[in-house]
Amino acid sequence: MDKNATRYNVQLYIYDLSRGMARSLSPIMLGKQLDGIWHTAIVSYGDEFFFGGEGISSCSPGGTMLGPPDTVVELGETEVSEEIFMDYLASLGESTYRGDRYRLFEHNCNTFTNEVAQFLTGRTIPSYITDLPSEVLSTPFGQILRPILDSIHIAPPGGNVINGGRNS
Repeated sequence: MDKNATRYNVQLYIYDLSRGMARSLSPIMLGKQLDGIWHTAIVSYGDEFFFGGEGISSCSPGGTMLGPPDTVVELGETEVSEEIFMDYLASLGESTYRGDRYRLFEHNCNTFTNEVAQFLTGRTIPSYITDLPSEVLSTPFGQILRPILDSIHIAPPGGNVINGGRNS
């Protein structure tokens, strides 16, 4: 490792889309406790980056309609330059993370942040976030809701699409 290399802080912003309702309603609806319905984003290079139904987007940290995050996790530092990172995001936005590839249970904001966290720091995001879809789908009510939930494309308003809108 080059001791003179510039290092950039990398954070995981975690938002509970249910605003606490999952904690109180999940035991009744799913028969198991869920602490939240998680949306995540990576914050580095002075911006917040996330994936939704519009593709990969960015904004100032906490700049979407979701407001400030519920939790911030320090993922570490990276030596990846901002230029290389933006090229990486552009590549993802043209392929794997185009808006039309968004799937609430299989390919969502948390899948994106997990992949980007590994690219930047070699670390994954917490498993309680990445395991949430299987937790929901393991319940009878989750299976009933799946067709409805599969049609939902979450794109928090307030971001600027970097690349990968709803292309065909």
